[in-house]
Amino acid sequence: MSINTPAAMPYVDAPPAEHSVYSKVSWRLIPFLLLCYTAGYLDRVNVGFAKLQMLDELKFSETVYGLGAGIFFIGYVLFEIPSNIIMHRVGARIWIARIMITWGLISAAMVFVKTPTTFYVLRFLLGVAEAGFLPGILLYLTYWYPSSRRGRITALFLAGIPLAGMLGGPLSGWIMHSASGVGGWSGWQMMFLFEAVPSVLLGIAVFCLLDNNVRSAKWLSEPEKQLLEANLESDVHSTQVHSLHGAFTDPRMWILCVMYCFILMGEYGVLFWMPSIIKDTGVKDPLQVGLLSAIPYTATVIAMFLVGRHSDKTRERRWHLALPGVAAALGLGITAMFPHDTLIAVCGLTLGTMGVMAVVSQFWNLPPTLLGGVAAAAGIALVNSMGNVAGFISPYMLGWVKQHTGTTSIGLYILAASMIIGSVMVFVLPSRLVNR
Repeated sequence: MSINTPAAMPYVDAPPAEHSVYSKVSWRLIPFLLLCYTAGYLDRVNVGFAKLQMLDELKFSETVYGLGAGIFFIGYVLFEIPSNIIMHRVGARIWIARIMITWGLISAAMVFVKTPTTFYVLRFLLGVAEAGFLPGILLYLTYWYPSSRRGRITALFLAGIPLAGMLGGPLSGWIMHSASGVGGWSGWQMMFLFEAVPSVLLGIAVFCLLDNNVRSAKWLSEPEKQLLEANLESDVHSTQVHSLHGAFTDPRMWILCVMYCFILMGEYGVLFWMPSIIKDTGVKDPLQVGLLSAIPYTATVIAMFLVGRHSDKTRERRWHLALPGVAAALGLGITAMFPHDTLIAVCGLTLGTMGVMAVVSQFWNLPPTLLGGVAAAAGIALVNSMGNVAGFISPYMLGWVKQHTGTTSIGLYILAASMIIGSVMVFVLPSRLVNR
């Protein structure tokens, strides 16, 4: 397995007519999918804002919160691969709708949490419900776009993560600040209830509006379908693994799994603990915490788009992944060094979040270049599920560190180290897999 890096492939511009077809596809699919992912990710990470009130009200420890935040990923990991294989067989329209509706209902049920056991059970079930959504959509994008166009498209879709923080932070803070006591419910309960509604409604919209593939899209003409299908067919021939057995036994797949696990250590540390980190600098009002948390996410949306566009233009993936990983580690380290300075901590979180999410979006260019057919369904889910083991480790580790040291600084240094390890592992992968 060579680690030599040849010059990146030259960018060959496509004819204007082809650009026009892909623009039509993108305007039809990406805003809708982005909206769905934003709503879904909000249901995943709003527990970080609920923590600001529910720990005191329910007498939960930091470790209980960290375990509850992380136990989501046990259900997520266990059901990820079966979920993606089912979607490959029954189609995205039915399966993505099912995922969104069930996770919205379970998220709303968080209003009934009273004990750690109830908290753990509902978080586990939320993970089961959401399993398959991210890898399902990433697989779905391979039904429409060849590898040469997926860098920017993947970044646009994954921008739902920072958008959930950019919009959800102020929204969550406002609900908890303004709706506390309505109907006898606490602010964190009202937040879970209100923020679950969009997922259910969008799930219904997915069932009504989403097309399973190019051939089923009535809004495309026959020549447009043939152009898209020809590009996809050419792309499939360049992939190297097409069987279920290959998806589980190819050593490059397991390198990707380990790499993604280290990367997600940083992502979930930021997503689940950003409100608490900002609060610990001295900001007590949930609304102010929400407004400040929107700053890193706003900058991240811009960074993801610019990195993804430049990566597609140059057909270079390796350095577009490694350098943001180093930037993420630097940002997390700055935050750890100044835990009581709001301005510096927010600046550090901004750099850290920009770097983390640029790495995540660039990483997801890699598995589809190796996988095709049913191997793509199983392999993308395998990488995502194994990587999301970090979703259990990272928040639980930070909770344990915070409870025993009184600060998250040591935990942030660990996350910074994991980002460096995960991002530099890209140099172990062969260049024909990376630069496409």
